Amino acid sequence: MINPGRVIIFDTTLRDGEQSPGFSMNLKEKLEGAQQLARVGVDVIEAGFPITSQGDFDAVCMIGGEVTGPRICGLARAVEKDVIRAGEALSGCSKSRIHTFIATSEVHREKAVKLARTFTDDVEFSCEDAGRTDWGYMVDVLTAAIESGATTVNIPDTVGYCVPEQFGDCIRHVRDNTPGIGNCIISVHCHNDLGHAVANSLAGVRNGARQVECTINGIGERAGNTSLEEIAMMLKTRRDYFNLETGINTREIFRTSRLLTRITGIKVQPNKAVVGANAFAHEAGIHQDGMIKERTTYEIMHPEDVGWSGDSIVMGKHSGRNALAKRLGELGVVDIEIEELDRFYERFKGLCDLKKDVYDEDLLAIAEDELSRSSTAYKLVDLQIGSTLNGGPHVFVSVALNDDPPRESRNSNGDGLVDCLYRALDGVTDHTIKLLDYSIDSVTKGKDALGRVKVNMLVDGQEIRGIAVDTDVITASGRAYLNSINRYLVLKEINERASKPSN
Repeated sequence: MINPGRVIIFDTTLRDGEQSPGFSMNLKEKLEGAQQLARVGVDVIEAGFPITSQGDFDAVCMIGGEVTGPRICGLARAVEKDVIRAGEALSGCSKSRIHTFIATSEVHREKAVKLARTFTDDVEFSCEDAGRTDWGYMVDVLTAAIESGATTVNIPDTVGYCVPEQFGDCIRHVRDNTPGIGNCIISVHCHNDLGHAVANSLAGVRNGARQVECTINGIGERAGNTSLEEIAMMLKTRRDYFNLETGINTREIFRTSRLLTRITGIKVQPNKAVVGANAFAHEAGIHQDGMIKERTTYEIMHPEDVGWSGDSIVMGKHSGRNALAKRLGELGVVDIEIEELDRFYERFKGLCDLKKDVYDEDLLAIAEDELSRSSTAYKLVDLQIGSTLNGGPHVFVSVALNDDPPRESRNSNGDGLVDCLYRALDGVTDHTIKLLDYSIDSVTKGKDALGRVKVNMLVDGQEIRGIAVDTDVITASGRAYLNSINRYLVLKEINERASKPSN
């Protein structure tokens, strides 16, 4: 039954969000993300597009079988083979949805929706690029979809073309002119190409939409999608205006944002609304004075409302394993296995020997580094580097694959130490490597800060991301390079298992 006072939050971080460059996730990372999305209280998780790859199919299967609470959704074109594949992926899910979007003909649309209803009683239909579609034609398309059994109809601004007033008028037109719409949920899915995704979604809500499709941190193709945290906090903070509620546990928002940052290695810009580092910072003197005298003067939300204490907790060499596990959980690193915690703790103690204080950012960097490890792995055994003003860089590396004897390589060529190191590593791995992008940043301030290195590389023709942290940036660079290869080996293993015929 439709609740006119409640907005359904449809999260597509794992599908649309993951399609953006640099945001790809493996199965373990997707499951971890889905479990946190369940904790934050989203109503629907769009877990993948099953027809596109075995990885997406496996992700939908795994999340559908292991994550409870939200409805699990698979995307499908309005094509028979897509819908069947989505239905197969969702077969082990107790609360499923198939989300199908427009094909070229009315026959395709009607048959796709009817076929989807044979797998689930919850079918969503989308009019792709609705923001630039003739409204009369769109009403005809939606009418056919509803008559065929669609329970949610989605109006996407696929390329972020609309402005709020126009998009709101479009949703009102659909609401007022589509036969049978009263028995359906109207959904909106807005992109941020012109910076209007949240505003357009809210305009849709004001005109009758009761589902918003969004992503954590607003990630997504091109300029991104509607930001879940901004929608949730707008509806909560301005309930006096919207008179609507969601099922979001807003105190889990900051933790969810940090989890996604850790998984993808992509930082949130400091001035990002709700979850950015500066969201609750006040530097101007007049603002600081107002905050001291009356908090609500310049703060319309409290940091605690989104689960952010505003503090960076300092831990040190006297902190125990349980304290570390507790703090990691508070930072979004949950469901840690004993073996992983043991590794975390050893890394943590080693870092305490190198740094006076260990901050939250350091702990998250260690977690990011450790959780990106794979069982089939190249390991940096030894690294010796040097450089002279006239002689240039020189590198010696020793690398082992699993339990095999270490392989050694020396190199004295390259444009700087990192290039020299990567040339040496090329000689001890069995893969064709091309570096696409390299970046380094400081996790915290100070000369003893951890350095985080991120690389994008082509490994045997497949683009893979690698991440590593260390107080020595050259060591971090080498480990990030090997991390990319290790991630590639995991994906290759998954694909090979999937391609084997079942008995």
